[in-house]
Amino acid sequence: MKVSARNQLPGEVRELKQGAVNTEVVIGLPGGQQIVSMITNTSAEALGLEEGRPAYAIIKASSVILHDDFLRTSARNNLCGEIIRCERGAVNTEVVLEVGGDTRVTAVITNDSADELALAEGRRACAMIKASSVIIGVD
Repeated sequence: MKVSARNQLPGEVRELKQGAVNTEVVIGLPGGQQIVSMITNTSAEALGLEEGRPAYAIIKASSVILHDDFLRTSARNNLCGEIIRCERGAVNTEVVLEVGGDTRVTAVITNDSADELALAEGRRACAMIKASSVIIGVD
């Protein structure tokens, strides 16, 4: 299967916490960081998720919010690293962060936001992603 989402982060299921309706899935990423997803119990069962199983965290670039290291929020996922590419378009800027190992996260933000944050290659930034915006995929 091919998907259009820019962020397809390979990892391994570290933890599953099943609730009445949803399951929290924690995926360990190369480089030591992790990402949390919230999916339905039915989806977790259909995917055959279990600890140790390889899986992908799939996130649309438009669902990634960038910030500096000093922001505290309720979002479960904050992946910090170095900006390795910052490409400005007519309206939006595409920013690629290397967050550990070969793991990269792409964000598409407005040019105004990129200017306000003074984003540039070589600078440190963090990607904030709500757990409900992370799609899980398996082979």
